[in-house]
Amino acid sequence: MKKIHLLIAIQLIICTSIFAQENRSEESDKEAIRSLIDQYTQAREDKNSELLKKILTNEIDQLVSSGEWRVGKTAALSGMMRSSGKNPGSRTITVEKIRFINQKCGIADTRYEIKNADGSVRKMWSTFIVSFEENMWKITGIRNMLPAK
Repeated sequence: MKKIHLLIAIQLIICTSIFAQENRSEESDKEAIRSLIDQYTQAREDKNSELLKKILTNEIDQLVSSGEWRVGKTAALSGMMRSSGKNPGSRTITVEKIRFINQKCGIADTRYEIKNADGSVRKMWSTFIVSFEENMWKITGIRNMLPAK
């Protein structure tokens, strides 16, 4: 449990760092975050590790619906590529809500669906923690949830 709290604290420190802001509005940031999530979806669909490397922070961590924690860019990338290979299908991630903690950190809640080859659809929720760094929005945390019925 201490490890989880440490990871959350590190993400909050990263997100609350103060940087100079350049001509950005809340609406343009929301659009950029929607585009980021679209890039993530496409990168997962195409198994494009180069794009993922560009849009993930080094400190990324991911909690997947199986309960596996992927901590750090290397572990996250490896897990994402492995998961995309094991769970083929068309992925759809739809942003439902974006809220900002500050000008450099936001949370995007999404519906995450995987349409399997047999036509069945796996319906989940994902929360993306995003931070503005290197003059772009990047993903620094992902939480996937599989709702209980």
